[in-house]
Amino acid sequence: MTEEIKKIFTLVVCGPTASGKTVLAVHLAEVFGGEIIGADSMQIYKGMDIATAKPTKEELRGVPHHLIDFLEPEEPFSVADYVETARKKVNEIHKKGKLPIIAGGTGLYINALMDNIEFPEVKANQVFRFEMQNLAEEKGGAFILKLLNEQDPETASMLHENNIKRIIRALEVKHVTGRTIAELKAESRLNPSPYEPLMLAIDFPRNVLYERIDKRVDEMLSQGLLEEAKRFYAEHNPQTAAQAIGYKELLPFLNGEAALSDCIEKLKKSTRNYAKRQITWFKKDPRIHYLSVSEGNENGKFAEICEKAEKLITRFYDYNQ
Repeated sequence: MTEEIKKIFTLVVCGPTASGKTVLAVHLAEVFGGEIIGADSMQIYKGMDIATAKPTKEELRGVPHHLIDFLEPEEPFSVADYVETARKKVNEIHKKGKLPIIAGGTGLYINALMDNIEFPEVKANQVFRFEMQNLAEEKGGAFILKLLNEQDPETASMLHENNIKRIIRALEVKHVTGRTIAELKAESRLNPSPYEPLMLAIDFPRNVLYERIDKRVDEMLSQGLLEEAKRFYAEHNPQTAAQAIGYKELLPFLNGEAALSDCIEKLKKSTRNYAKRQITWFKKDPRIHYLSVSEGNENGKFAEICEKAEKLITRFYDYNQ
């Protein structure tokens, strides 16, 4: 009889933007001796700090944090690249006797890593990619996202219209293989996952989450989001800059084509819609334990949320081992 290989206990703190993932992950890392691996498809890029809500050194409180702020914006980085890189980090953290904590809102990254999905290599079709890029520039991200939704609604549901690069890649995969990314995942050979994940998410009432999002946008603007967007457009090509919510919405103001108040409202709406798509994605995963926050008692409840999370972890993980 083959001896069963012991899986690596891995904590996952996921959920929509502005739900407090970083604060909770850092707290749990301090309590349980963990290190954090980012799972955000935009925080991986350098320079896009305010727009992607990267945690500051003060917010990280000395907890090691991996896979954020390590790539130039023009560098390609696929889901397969993420899985390969994150898997190495999980193993390194585990070997040090620390708790690996995956924290972020990119559901595809999290599921691909925790479920050990093997992505078949799909070669680029440069002609098709060029055509889609021209189409995006001519008709906008919403148009090509709609095209993707007609062909691959599962992938489209988790992408924002500003994320041109990933929309085009999903369309390209369908064009080259005749199958969607979801279908390729299902067809790919799945080895048993080496991880034993405990997945947590903070669950705010929808109206409270939207209020948090609006407040965060205001804070980003006070922190210098406009200046960051202007600098980013000057230093990088617009195609890359447009991927992050927070840049494209402000571009009409920077170009003198729209009032700042209108651009800010559009930014808040785009972020709320992105959060809605994230919620839809994570609700499909029955493994997630939701830590609810009562409406009207947000601040007072956070200590209770931490306590609930700690109790769940101690039930699943003997951190003294």
